[in-house]
Amino acid sequence: MSLSGPPAAALAPAAVRAPAASGRAHLFHAGSVEHYRRVLADGIDRVAGRVADAETPFTGVTPEQLAPLINGIDLDRPLGETGAALDELQDVYLRDAVYFHHPRYLAHLNCPVVIPALLGEAVLSAVNSSLDTWDQSAGGTLIERRLIDWTAQRIGLGPAADGVFTSGGTQSNLQAMLLAREEVCARAGGFPGPRPSRPELLSRLRVITSVAGHFSVQKAAKLLGLGADAVVTVATDADRRMRTDELARAIERCRRDGLVVMAVVATAGTTDFGSIDPLPAIADVCAAAGVWLHVDAAYGCGLLVSPTRRHLLDGIERADSVTVDYHKSFFQPVSSSALLVREARVLRHATWHADYLNPARAVEQRIPNQVDKSIQTTRRFDALKLWLTLRIMGPDSIGALFDEVVDRADAAWRMLTEDPRFEVVTRSQLSTVVFRYLPTGVGRRLVDDANLYAREALAASGAALVAGTKVDGAHYLKFTLLNPETTVDDVAHVLDLIAEHAGWYVRTRTAGELSCPVG
Repeated sequence: MSLSGPPAAALAPAAVRAPAASGRAHLFHAGSVEHYRRVLADGIDRVAGRVADAETPFTGVTPEQLAPLINGIDLDRPLGETGAALDELQDVYLRDAVYFHHPRYLAHLNCPVVIPALLGEAVLSAVNSSLDTWDQSAGGTLIERRLIDWTAQRIGLGPAADGVFTSGGTQSNLQAMLLAREEVCARAGGFPGPRPSRPELLSRLRVITSVAGHFSVQKAAKLLGLGADAVVTVATDADRRMRTDELARAIERCRRDGLVVMAVVATAGTTDFGSIDPLPAIADVCAAAGVWLHVDAAYGCGLLVSPTRRHLLDGIERADSVTVDYHKSFFQPVSSSALLVREARVLRHATWHADYLNPARAVEQRIPNQVDKSIQTTRRFDALKLWLTLRIMGPDSIGALFDEVVDRADAAWRMLTEDPRFEVVTRSQLSTVVFRYLPTGVGRRLVDDANLYAREALAASGAALVAGTKVDGAHYLKFTLLNPETTVDDVAHVLDLIAEHAGWYVRTRTAGELSCPVG
């Protein structure tokens, strides 16, 4: 269905709209700070009340139910009063929002957030610094740089490392592939034979990742103008980790075929399985082949502060670039992410000087401009959220929270392995569990349909939310645990609900009462 607004003909005539002059009263400035305090306090009270009252993570609302309400709002007729607008917001958003803080939200890589980060969000939104140039951010520039240095030290990238905050893992992976591509192109004169033209070289570039790697690698290749077959995927082992023998063979095949491997993307925390590729062995293969190694640690970066599991990231220090998503496993609000590189000089490939913004003379004057490192220009001061989190809680507290969810996922895995109603795929190194309801004596199509139905019925009830995926062509369900408040009892309750829904579907289909399969 369409979610578009009313046609232009339905818009209110200019004569009946609220006068534009009234907008001055809403500007944030020295004379409106008391209004600012009252309005934000009212908004915070509404959110706090909804969070306190939420008995389930979701209401089960459908687009068909909600869209008419939102589309029926005339945006050219303001309500004129904060309380009325918040009342309306309750109906169109707050009431039906998906609440990641709820212990039975077990679906995607969305974490509950810590209060120091929410404080940072309030501060950065009000001050509204833009992190592209020094003259728009001042101390914000230095705070972001300090956090990049801190993260690079945690990874172990060395004294020449640098990086920049990004909107998320997809952008970080895109920029890493951009840097790898430009480094290969810069070295094209060193290849055997005549120097290829840039279009010819681009057509020969390949990126290697595992079949369990993130889809953003393929998306990055497309956006960077590489061929549709530029991403080569290699097999994983029984634990869904990249096979290094297959990686070595893939590199050799590319070279035999006259292709150039511009990067290998290893994953430290696959989205489905939470698997961490064998980083030391992959680094050995890349070093021997002279290939850029990028580690996508968007999910697994929480291990950087883990008191007990930091060793799972051994080998990440040998990467040329690393993606981290603080808004996954550091309990930060979206967005809060970064790309780190071993050699600061490679960030020059993202630099473009504009006379009005970051002229070349600014470099000579040693003015620190983050736009010189970023593929974004205007950019929020998202680093402030992590800064306040570290200054108030400290890294050990964050790591202990992440350890809790990993422990809970392991308990869920043990629970599933002992439950005859279910089949579980593999034991995650992080906090995901992939499984399915598996009744005896029924065909694969019915098993698939039963699991699809159970997920949809659970979401429609609002009682819990779980994710879904495919494994070897079959439909599976997935828990992603990122909430330390989720208990073993919560997991057990959701499993009972899944079995109830799926079992009803199988019984009804077997009895012939349902003629149409799900989906």
